[in-house]
Amino acid sequence: MDTLNMEKYISLDAAAEKPVTLREWIKNPKNEVPAHKIGRFWKFKCSEIDAWVNSGKSANAE
Repeated sequence: MDTLNMEKYISLDAAAEKPVTLREWIKNPKNEVPAHKIGRFWKFKCSEIDAWVNSGKSANAE
């Protein structure tokens, strides 16, 4: 297995300064937040979050 492609997931609390806001953005499908629900927890890949922010889509999130 290629360990370079084994990116770890981070928690919602680690992904945002304001987890409540990020949780609300996730609930709105038009925001397209790159989130993965694993069990009952939301998890994020840093590369996906970085790409989302760099794309400008996070600035349009409501």
